[in-house]
Amino acid sequence: MLALAGFPNGTGAVPGRRVVVTGLGVVASCGIGVKQFWHGLLATPPTGRVRPIEGFDASGVYGPREIRRVDRFTQLAAVAAEEAVTDAGGIKAFRGDPDRAGTLIGTGVGGLDTLCEQHQVLMERGAGRVSPFLVPMIMGNRASADISMRYGLRGPAETTVTACAAGTQSIANAARLIAAGHCDVMVAGGCEAPLSDLGVAAFANMTTLSRSGISMPFDAGRDGFVIGEGAGIVVLEERQRAMSRGAHLYAELAGAGSNADAHHITAPAPDGGGAARCMRLAMSDAQLGPGDVAHINAHGTSTPLNDISEGEAILTVFGTPGPPVTSIKGVIGHTLAAAGAIETVAIALSFAHRLIPPTAGTRHPALPIDLVIGEPRQWAPGPTLSNSFGFGGHNGCLLLVPA
Repeated sequence: MLALAGFPNGTGAVPGRRVVVTGLGVVASCGIGVKQFWHGLLATPPTGRVRPIEGFDASGVYGPREIRRVDRFTQLAAVAAEEAVTDAGGIKAFRGDPDRAGTLIGTGVGGLDTLCEQHQVLMERGAGRVSPFLVPMIMGNRASADISMRYGLRGPAETTVTACAAGTQSIANAARLIAAGHCDVMVAGGCEAPLSDLGVAAFANMTTLSRSGISMPFDAGRDGFVIGEGAGIVVLEERQRAMSRGAHLYAELAGAGSNADAHHITAPAPDGGGAARCMRLAMSDAQLGPGDVAHINAHGTSTPLNDISEGEAILTVFGTPGPPVTSIKGVIGHTLAAAGAIETVAIALSFAHRLIPPTAGTRHPALPIDLVIGEPRQWAPGPTLSNSFGFGGHNGCLLLVPA
């Protein structure tokens, strides 16, 4: 066990190295920036099978020439990172040893937009007209690289590619680097821009997209997810370091779990066994039990297989009705690798506003879990699980507590 809260153990973690969130950044279909994003989570979402981000502009981060050489998934991450770093206090958040500050950003499909565009160029205009910037535009590590270069972070600059668990596992792994004493501050999260015609067609032909154009997580009538784009970025710091510089503490990352279903390339284990074990791993890491968990921000994709599997896992671990559960994918859609990172931002804001957003689109829950529907629910913030379960059977859970 590597206890993120700093409990002594045999894994090399430094006792007392607690990890806190000091900066938040987000771009999503319901809002660009933390303030608009939170307002959007409480509003009625649009309908349709895709959730694009309207009015997105990365020119505040990239110059007019440079921006043409950066794929949209990297632009999304860069804008969210700029907000998170500014929120954490700007460049002073990285004062000290730049070798102990790093980035860990997850993605699933990387520069799919650019790949599609340049393939069309190849077919229509020939190989000589393919952009020489194609490779650095599509490579999945571009977002992490750009952020490390922008802020001069010379510690680990890594990319997690575990499908829809990537954002969550990036945050977990970044926190472990801090807890183990290897780093003091990390910029972590996930980003995704999968809305090219090819990307949407691929998911549609898998029959995972909603026919109705309405995301209804855990609803008896759910018929698939709506696909979204976006990025969620957080600044993580060692707690004493953050406090000594007067940073605002949004939350503490108390535990994390990671495992695999070892079952199927797209379908989750039908009994939810992998998801249940992952939630227990996160609670064990934080030295908490099921009775301590006050809220679950579910993966909740609105697909028939995922929701029944996750719902059964929640019932197995927590019983009936268990803690209140919500899925923000009813609003923003499924943002794939960005999902868990965006949901981490949502949890931090839920702590701050003392409200749990409702699961939009859901009217008739299919399982006897305590699903928050209709209206936001007031609550006394407490330990919260964030679930992310990806294609390939990749499972990731975070356990956040109010700071």
